[in-house]
Amino acid sequence: MTKNAVVLFLGIIINVVNCVLIQTIRKHEVFYMKAHYILFSHLICNDVIQLTTATCLFILSYVFYTFNASACCLLIVLVILTTLNTPFNLVVMAVECYVAVCLPLRHAQLCTLKHTHVAIGLVWAASVSSTLPDVFFSLATEPLRFFLSEIFCERNNLFRHPLQERKRDHLYVIYLTVAWLVLLYTYVRIFWAARGAEASRSGHREMRKARNTILLHSFQLLLCMLTYVSDKITRALIHHFPRDVVNVIFFVFVVTHILPRCLSPLVYGLRDKLLRQHLKKRFLWRGNKVLSSGLR
Repeated sequence: MTKNAVVLFLGIIINVVNCVLIQTIRKHEVFYMKAHYILFSHLICNDVIQLTTATCLFILSYVFYTFNASACCLLIVLVILTTLNTPFNLVVMAVECYVAVCLPLRHAQLCTLKHTHVAIGLVWAASVSSTLPDVFFSLATEPLRFFLSEIFCERNNLFRHPLQERKRDHLYVIYLTVAWLVLLYTYVRIFWAARGAEASRSGHREMRKARNTILLHSFQLLLCMLTYVSDKITRALIHHFPRDVVNVIFFVFVVTHILPRCLSPLVYGLRDKLLRQHLKKRFLWRGNKVLSSGLR
């Protein structure tokens, strides 16, 4: 009960903060025309879906332990899709940051609303193309009674063929290698641009902020990588601590699923000057409204 309460509390707090950010962006048209804020909104919405689904799956697994395999398949697929979306979205945001800093004259031409929406579509396409084959493969190879049975809802219990695990490992290596190469390239280019802008204080400050943003992208991507190897981490810890299986599962879930989602509003929301100003206005307006209602 304590572990479920902690997971539920953290999930609610992070989702409330994310929803406030989404509502703030939605209320002001100034955010609609900039690719950075559109990508950030997609990242936050994706985190809300991922965290909500993963938390529900975690609590259901504790309460019921096993439940219908078909319902488990829907939840697992949604968790996998939104988990895969995060590193892809970080890569697109890094590329947009690179264009804004290193190619400022072409930023308006390259980072249009249409191109931004296409990029988000490609993010989902990449996630779907790596996940749906597992579903179709299971439908073709597993008997019908398997999807009507009750299982402990875990990816390896649902997609249990060795070929599926091998395919998943290879795809993760490819995706993460590409992601790290893109982040490294954008960081190096922004770093050299910052070195060239040292004569201009304002320009150097913007370059340094962009460079720090890429580093934060890399740190969050590193945390996201833990999700991909969470099964192996869990097995290794259970091997060393066989009497603490429940504690190991709880610890791995918090580190791999909750902690990376906690960083998005802190790293990309509160660091942004324009968004921070609108958040302050929003809370001041709410506070004044509550105060005036109390005085009445």
